[in-house]
Amino acid sequence: MSHRLRRGALMLLGAVLLGTVGLSLGTWYGGRGVTPPSDDQAQSVAAQLLPGAVPIDSGQVVHGYRWGVHLAADDLGSGRASFWYDDGDDCGLSEQFRRSAGTQGWQGLRRVPGYLCDGWRAERDGLTVALEYSASGTELTIAPAAPGKLLPSTVGGTLAGAAAGAALFGWVARRRRPVPLLVCTLVTVGLLPGVALTWMVLGPGIVTEPVWPVWPALAPLLVPLWLVLLLVGVYAFPKRETETDPSSRVTVVVVSVACALAPVVMAAALLFMFVGAQPAQEWP
Repeated sequence: MSHRLRRGALMLLGAVLLGTVGLSLGTWYGGRGVTPPSDDQAQSVAAQLLPGAVPIDSGQVVHGYRWGVHLAADDLGSGRASFWYDDGDDCGLSEQFRRSAGTQGWQGLRRVPGYLCDGWRAERDGLTVALEYSASGTELTIAPAAPGKLLPSTVGGTLAGAAAGAALFGWVARRRRPVPLLVCTLVTVGLLPGVALTWMVLGPGIVTEPVWPVWPALAPLLVPLWLVLLLVGVYAFPKRETETDPSSRVTVVVVSVACALAPVVMAAALLFMFVGAQPAQEWP
């Protein structure tokens, strides 16, 4: 019974790890091919939704980046225009946006909780518009809507990754000790930073925002970590073949070192992503 429980736990762990990797790949593939709005189109939509309101700052359509990773022009999450307004404390723009969106045929109108006032989000003609209130001000964002293939690609990638992870870890669990502990520890430590940060930034926006930039953002940290773990595994397996004791010192040392790397890499990953997400400063 204990062996079955251990095997089931390892299969679940593999499904979560590789399922998250598949989810990220699904959001990347499903978010490709969007058409960003033009500058004239963005200004026209802003004028239709908030007639008479004069923006304080109306930037042009820009191709954005997430966590220091620049997105292509046809990537979901890029190609958006932002208009900033001074709405005061009466939330007048929120009510104006709601009325305009309802009369102009915008679909999926839903409330967005915000600072002081609640905003709104709606979609039409391949565009997503959102009026959001924050401590910085009132922002109207116009961006490409999530394509129809995003959700099927995300679900398909997640299921494929979960199935592959469960099969891999289930196969490893049938091997003699301490092979399952060694392999699963190395794989878990290697994927844990990206998996943890993916779920941290996922939130409720899975169908509207991509999460795949987490992995290339962490690449400068993950690639050296994977190389170290690969060398550790190559060193440990020959030692395992020459040992008769399943709980050999080599395995204990390898697993301990690998587990110790996890919090260090997680802390470095958070610091790296925080620094990479800071806007570039313009020097005089």
